[in-house]
Amino acid sequence: MRVRLVLATGVLLASAAAPLAHAGGADGLSAGPALVGPVLNGPALDGPALSGPVLDGAPGSRAADDLTVYGYGTVGDDSTVTLSGMYRCLDDSAGPVFVSSTLVQGNRSAGIGGTQAVCDGHLHEWVNTSVVKDPAYRPGSARVRATLMQLTADEAGMPTPGFLAAEDAAVELR
Repeated sequence: MRVRLVLATGVLLASAAAPLAHAGGADGLSAGPALVGPVLNGPALDGPALSGPVLDGAPGSRAADDLTVYGYGTVGDDSTVTLSGMYRCLDDSAGPVFVSSTLVQGNRSAGIGGTQAVCDGHLHEWVNTSVVKDPAYRPGSARVRATLMQLTADEAGMPTPGFLAAEDAAVELR
């Protein structure tokens, strides 16, 4: 029962965590440089290349938790919004790690899904999807706030979020 409660709370926190994310860099928005170049069956990402030790042999990789947002998202005829990007996390032994995202367009803001991360030090693609009918999103410019968050248990056993990386990026909804 306790495991179910922790997992259910984790999913809820992951989908709601992005608006609270302020674990980024000095600007409070980005947690670090963006990944660039060819990536796991996805498009190249914009931004400066990563530097540092190569963890898994991929071009531009480094040994650190990181998160990026692709420069596009989709809005379906049924109001289904899909956002995606890449992440890397190194260690989930203290608790599960999730990628959450929030879409902001004009004065509208909504959490778009939550993906449980695989923390093996390799680059992985994340894809979050949600149906958002009120208010509906439209093709055009928007922003995505994505967060890589780990749930750990406090002294009382309650899940506590810890922010590993965050990204605030401009996207074009198609």
